Amino acid sequence: MTIGVGGSTPDQEFSKMADRTGGITLIDNEDRTARIAAAQALMREMGIDALYLDTSVNLTYFTGIGLKLTERLHGALIPAEGPIVYLSPAFEEPKTRSMLKIPGEIRCWEEHEDPAQLVADSLEEMGYAKGTVAIDPHAPFFNVDGLRKHANRYDLVNGAQITGALRSVKSPREIALMQRSNDIALEVHKAAARILRAGITTPEVEEFILEAFRRLGGKVPPTGRPIVLFGEATAYPHGVDYPQTLADGDMVLIDIGCFVGDYRSDMTRSYVFGTPSARQREVWELELAAQAAGFAAARPGAPCEAVDKSARSLIEAAPGFESDYKTPGLPHRTGHGIGLEVHEESFIVRGNLRPLEVGMCFSVEPMICIYGTFGIRLEDCAYIAEDGPRWFTQPCHSVDDPFGYEIMAET
Repeated sequence: MTIGVGGSTPDQEFSKMADRTGGITLIDNEDRTARIAAAQALMREMGIDALYLDTSVNLTYFTGIGLKLTERLHGALIPAEGPIVYLSPAFEEPKTRSMLKIPGEIRCWEEHEDPAQLVADSLEEMGYAKGTVAIDPHAPFFNVDGLRKHANRYDLVNGAQITGALRSVKSPREIALMQRSNDIALEVHKAAARILRAGITTPEVEEFILEAFRRLGGKVPPTGRPIVLFGEATAYPHGVDYPQTLADGDMVLIDIGCFVGDYRSDMTRSYVFGTPSARQREVWELELAAQAAGFAAARPGAPCEAVDKSARSLIEAAPGFESDYKTPGLPHRTGHGIGLEVHEESFIVRGNLRPLEVGMCFSVEPMICIYGTFGIRLEDCAYIAEDGPRWFTQPCHSVDDPFGYEIMAET
């Protein structure tokens, strides 16, 4: 039997859990002010006059305001020079004011008015009668379409060149929050493995994971559920739409994450319930080696694609595996940036020549998919330090002892 898999119950595991978020330092206004200043410096360098932020995670990143996206325009403008201006439905102005963390004027529009006109008027009153405006890449089409009509004297460009450039490089405080989030995710992984038994269903494990996160202090994503897969279904990277029941010899794949202080973890573990077969062992060890190869290639200054190439090349060179995203093999990119969102820039994929910088955080997860049989994904997140890449969590130890209990016993 795989070490650390089975032998416990949900009640036993819950009895050992307590909040693990004590002592964290949250993002504050000093951080947000520095982010705005960095955005303005980048805008001046690029010749961009203003950045329009919609109701999105980018608005939260710069201002600390978290709003739910609706059909009404609600956001902010950051000019290349000067203070931020907020945009709000008039009846929401008191709410908007109560949420302000970074001071700024609130400009409002009434229900019968077109809010895109307010954006254009605000830009002009800021001193930009024409010029270049960067648009939040998360802005819904109906708002962008309105801006094209009412602000057509401006050159509208993709704001990802600002938001992505800044958000993909994390500060030490952001990295500390992500470290705590990953620590909690690893504890939930270990507990989920321990409760497995023949006959347990994937929905039962999902519910356990959600409750475990709550008890440990990790905020679960507002949408979606953990990915829990057994047997042949483990070959599907983002899961299947039907429940499975665990049987002896099944491959298990569990992909989970949580938020701590708005920062996300993302971690996948694959292991066998029972004794691994020769084929399961062979593919599992190839997956672990590919993950290690990707991590080793993540040197400061190397292009993001180098991580993908290193991991992918190892899988493609193994007998029986295909190249260029074909299966059996690695059908998707090797990783993605992570932070406020589970998938964000910069992506670990062929063609991404952006150099890895100190502070960049990303997953390394070169999944091997063998449709009709099983799949294996070992996913840990890493960040670039001055001396090279560092894991947030140590990768799996071995196919027989994925969580490294034997090593812990020896020390």
